[in-house]
Amino acid sequence: QVQLVESGGGLVQAGGSLRLSCAASGRTFSSYVMGWFRQAPGKEREFVAAISSTGSRTYDTNSVKGRFTISRDNAKNTVSLQMNSLKPEDTAMYYCAARLTPVIRTLDTEYPYWGQGTQVTVSS
Repeated sequence: QVQLVESGGGLVQAGGSLRLSCAASGRTFSSYVMGWFRQAPGKEREFVAAISSTGSRTYDTNSVKGRFTISRDNAKNTVSLQMNSLKPEDTAMYYCAARLTPVIRTLDTEYPYWGQGTQVTVSS
């Protein structure tokens, strides 16, 4: 089992940047596929990006391609989401999630472990 704690959210102007971090507990962090999801008020939670257990493969949703980058540091048990060129529509609660099986998935129901979330607000 893994426990996840996100940080790095905040208020930023459109065009700005934020870096989200997710710290994981446990000795088997390097075995988990890690994902970032977000949920805006009144909307369903949606996939943002994911990274394989070794970090060799990443996948992100079309709306963030070229702007967001997911990365991980298995030595530090952390996964990050660098968000550049932020837009007001990126405003949401951002969640870190983990799944033990090695395949990257984009459905939130495929991830059994979740953090509490960190709020990102982008002003226009």
